[in-house]
Amino acid sequence: MEGPEYAHTLRQLTLWTHHVLLPVYGREVTSTAPWCSRWWEHPEAVAQLHGLWLAWGELTGPGSQTCGPANWHRDYLGQVMNNLRDPMGPFAGCKPNAHRAKEAPSVDAMDPFGPSPIQA
Repeated sequence: MEGPEYAHTLRQLTLWTHHVLLPVYGREVTSTAPWCSRWWEHPEAVAQLHGLWLAWGELTGPGSQTCGPANWHRDYLGQVMNNLRDPMGPFAGCKPNAHRAKEAPSVDAMDPFGPSPIQA
């Protein structure tokens, strides 16, 4: 996604995160369970929260089965929140109201699987 579609989806994710997920499942921020108040600036957090939100909509929305919410808790919530709040996870180094940008690992510019140069 990009452009207006991405902006709309990120807005919906933000509303859900701020008004459903965090008030109910946020838990206290500690050095062993960090959270970043600017979570949307962490691509890994956005990706994981987006998946969690989509699963929540499918398993708790209209037409879902009665065991859907229990399945969401069992299969999705704990794993995602544990990954995000791991001391070595995407919010490592962030403190309450103090975002710390992360540097992505470097990658060599060469494409090891691309076409090889033509030999004369």
